[in-house]
Amino acid sequence: MAVMSAPPAGMVVAPPTEVRAVDAPNDHGHALTVRWKLSADDGQGQNNILAYRILRTPRLIGPLPMDSAKAGTDLQVFSSPGTIYNEGVWRIIPDQWDTLGQVPLGSSKYENRGGKQRDAKDFLPDATPFQYKVIATTAAGGMGISEASAPAAATGQIVHTSKLQYIGIPVVIFTALVLGFISAAKRGRELYIRPLAGIGAVDEAIGRATEMNRPILYVLGLGAPDDIATIASYTILSRVAKKVAEHRTELLVPCYDAVVMSIAQETVRQAYLDAGRPDEYKEDMVYFVTQEQFAYVAAVNGTMLRRQTATNFYLGVFYAESLILAETGSLAGSIQISGTDRVTQIPFFIVACDYTLIGEELYAASAYLGREPKLLGTLKAQDWAKGMLIAFMILGLVGAALQWNWVGSLFRMSF
Repeated sequence: MAVMSAPPAGMVVAPPTEVRAVDAPNDHGHALTVRWKLSADDGQGQNNILAYRILRTPRLIGPLPMDSAKAGTDLQVFSSPGTIYNEGVWRIIPDQWDTLGQVPLGSSKYENRGGKQRDAKDFLPDATPFQYKVIATTAAGGMGISEASAPAAATGQIVHTSKLQYIGIPVVIFTALVLGFISAAKRGRELYIRPLAGIGAVDEAIGRATEMNRPILYVLGLGAPDDIATIASYTILSRVAKKVAEHRTELLVPCYDAVVMSIAQETVRQAYLDAGRPDEYKEDMVYFVTQEQFAYVAAVNGTMLRRQTATNFYLGVFYAESLILAETGSLAGSIQISGTDRVTQIPFFIVACDYTLIGEELYAASAYLGREPKLLGTLKAQDWAKGMLIAFMILGLVGAALQWNWVGSLFRMSF
C-alpha cells in the first residue's frame, strides 16, 4: 500500500485528467478497465513523464483464515474512515488507497484484472464500487495526481460479443439443421444414413442364432446408466430384442450395474410387447451378475462357453475386459458385433470381433436401428455440420495457399 503525500515544491507536474473506470467487457467479471488522458507534460522535454502509477480505493486485505473473517457477508463500501468490514476471507478498509502497479509513458489504459475465487491472492469482487487515481511521475521525482474516478463495479457477461460470429452463428445454424431434420423425419421423409457393416450384420447374426438354435448374448458393458454409450446401447438392445422375439430365439443379458439391469429389463419387455409376444418374455433373460469387474467378466465368459452362444453383442462402455470377452467369444465360435466410444479399447475389438462400430458409429447405430425421428434428425444434422466444417477447412487451405487475405480475416478470432 502506498500512502500519498504532497510532492516537494517545484516538482509538481501536470496530472492525468478524465480518469474513468468501467467494467471490462466480455469476461466472467472481476475486472475493471481504467482509462485517462495523458499528462500535458508527457513527452515535453524536461518534465517528461516516466510512468503512470495506478491507485485504487477501498483497500482489500486478505485472504485471511476463515476464523478471522465473517464468512458469507456481502462486500460493501462504507464512507466512515478506518472502519473494517468483512467479505468472506477478505477485509475491506474504506478511504485507504492501494498501489496496483504502473504503466510506461504514453500509456492511457490499465487493466485491473483479479481472481474470482475468494481465497485467491488477487481476488477482485464483483458488484463492488471501486475508485481509481492515476499519478504521473518523472525521473526527477516529480508527480501529478489526478482526481479520483467515479465509482465503478465489475460484473460478468453472459455473452462474449466478439465471439458471436465464430460460436453464436454456428450454434444457430446447427440448431436450425437439427430442428429441420427432426421435423422432416417426423413427417415421414426418408433420411439417408450411410450404412455400416456392423449394423447390416445384426439381422444376419440373429438369423444365424435362430438356425443353430443357440442363444444370443448381449453385453451392455461396465458403464453407468447415464453414460452416452450405455444409452445408445439401450436403443440397439430394443431392436435386437424385438427381432429375437419375432424369431423366438433365446436372449441373455448379463448386467454389471443394477440400475442398468432395471432399464434393460424394461427395454426388453417393451420390445417383446412391440413384437406381439409379451407372454414369451422372461424376467431371467436380463439378470444382475456383480459389480466386480473381472468377476463379472469371468461369469460372462463362463456363460459363453457353457451355453455356446451363437452371437455376442458387446455394445457400451468397456475397459480392460474387452479383449478377454472378445477372445473367449472367438474361441466359442460366436459371431461377434462390438461397439464402444472408448478409443483405447477399439483396437482389441477390431482384432477379435467380426464387426466393430468405432466411436460415434455406436450412436449412429442406435439412430439407424431405432428409427427415432429425434435421433435420426440429430445424426443427419451432425453429418451436414461436418460437411460444412470440411468445406471451410478446404477454403482455409486454398485461401492460405493463394494468399486471400479475406479468408484469413474471416477465421481470425479475438479473445
